[in-house]
Amino acid sequence: QVQLVESGGGLVQPGGSLRLSCAASGFTFSTYAMSWYRQAPGKERELVATITAVGGSTNYADSVKGRFTISRDNAKNTVYLQMTSLKPEDTAVYYCRAQRLRSRDYWGQGTQVTVSS
Repeated sequence: QVQLVESGGGLVQPGGSLRLSCAASGFTFSTYAMSWYRQAPGKERELVATITAVGGSTNYADSVKGRFTISRDNAKNTVYLQMTSLKPEDTAVYYCRAQRLRSRDYWGQGTQVTVSS
């Protein structure tokens, strides 16, 4: 059974930091590109960051460049999103996604991040 379980969300003040984790099971994690998406109330889900399966190349949305870092630990089947200098506009539900060519993709259930004073 495939599972992606996000954790690490919560309430943080502007300027603060959080680290999200997404633990994967039920598929060959190391062969999948992993991404973080987010969806704010009333808005469409948007791509935040991606890390490739091979080589670990990363890409970021312009809105988070220089503040967020995506990483993966294939030994632990986990992908992370380190978020710093958080802003109120980063408030959203954050989802992880696993993708591989010619395979179905998988989504987690999401974790809420709220940035507020």
